[in-house]
Amino acid sequence: MEMVLHVLSTMMKRKFTFVVGAALLITAIAKVWGSFGDATLFGVSDPVFGVSFRVLMIFSALLEFGVGLVCFRKSTMYGLGAIAWVSTVLLVYRFSLWWIGWKKPCKCLGNLTDALHISPQLADDVMKGLLAFMFIGSVSLLVMHYRQNRAAGSLSPSVPEPDQTLS
Repeated sequence: MEMVLHVLSTMMKRKFTFVVGAALLITAIAKVWGSFGDATLFGVSDPVFGVSFRVLMIFSALLEFGVGLVCFRKSTMYGLGAIAWVSTVLLVYRFSLWWIGWKKPCKCLGNLTDALHISPQLADDVMKGLLAFMFIGSVSLLVMHYRQNRAAGSLSPSVPEPDQTLS
């Protein structure tokens, strides 16, 4: 039974990191494409970091692209850790916007919302849903991994215990 649970959790981790990795690569491409548009918002400074939204979008696109690539590595633990990290950073950023009273929807996808004929508010809501999925999913899977390995007697199958020697 324990082996079946291990196989199922491994499959779940791989599918989760694949889906999130693909979503991050798509949003990164959309941000780069959108950052070269002529949206008036790109001339405005971001209220949290004080840089233009264009610079912020390019930086976040590079970050998301990097994490997206990590998600396609053979080791899902690196992907889960990277997803947990980037989703925490994005949650703190979103919380900061809420804290200062920023009411405009995030232009996370740049001009892609216009090309797809969807409202910026709908795109913002979808991105919030994706962020919640990323955070809750990655943290849940990391906790599940920790508990399984703790019950099995090791914290990570790829990291030797302190008393083991590497050959």
